[in-house]
Amino acid sequence: MITIKTDAQINLMRRAGKIVAETLEFVEKNLKPGMMTAEIDRIAEEFILSKGAKPAFKGYHGFPAATCISIDDEVVHGIPGKRVLVEGQIVSVDLGAIFDGFYGDSARTFPIGEISEEKKKLLEVTKRSLEVGIAEVRAGNKLGRVSNAIQRSAESAGFSVVRDLVGHGIGRAMHEEPQIPNYGSANEGPVLASGMVLAIEPMVNIGTYKVQTKADGWTIVTIDGLPSAHFEHTVAVTNIDADILTI
Repeated sequence: MITIKTDAQINLMRRAGKIVAETLEFVEKNLKPGMMTAEIDRIAEEFILSKGAKPAFKGYHGFPAATCISIDDEVVHGIPGKRVLVEGQIVSVDLGAIFDGFYGDSARTFPIGEISEEKKKLLEVTKRSLEVGIAEVRAGNKLGRVSNAIQRSAESAGFSVVRDLVGHGIGRAMHEEPQIPNYGSANEGPVLASGMVLAIEPMVNIGTYKVQTKADGWTIVTIDGLPSAHFEHTVAVTNIDADILTI
């Protein structure tokens, strides 16, 4: 069942989203070669707590950390640990915050030092795919228009969109209806209505769209070992356009 949020609830989600956005900005300022992913997770968690919110991911279905940190061929759900960042990598940081019972969720993929031209293009295309998807968010549009715009943006640049993972509704729970694929027909899916809140999150691969899960039961990687990027925003549907809550 898709829930419609009141203006007051959306404003609480905006508070949660703002904390998420500020946390990602704080992480970006501190990222550098030689840093352990566990250190990224620590500073993110401390920042979220300092803002009066709770990390949304920690303990979620047993996930052990406040952030998902995924490097190069890791698509999503990477577990922070002793792995050290190396110049030339790209690093996806996905995190959420709970404020007064409501969730915010966002992700960005960052370059570590100087990266290859191919990786630069991947980041640009993935970010652009999120932007064109969000541009289709308005009351009266079918959800498929969002999915289709993301797919066309990524594939027209020569990349692929992950099909085994989706965006989602969000509110009092981190994952609510509807599911939001990053591919498909523009004529599919429910009709968007004002007050819906969506977490839109294209995951774009340089090679094949096919993925697999590592032995840790969490980390999802590309099956061909080629890099993947991930960008996400939480947005509210209005009658005019998307209201981005994670900025």
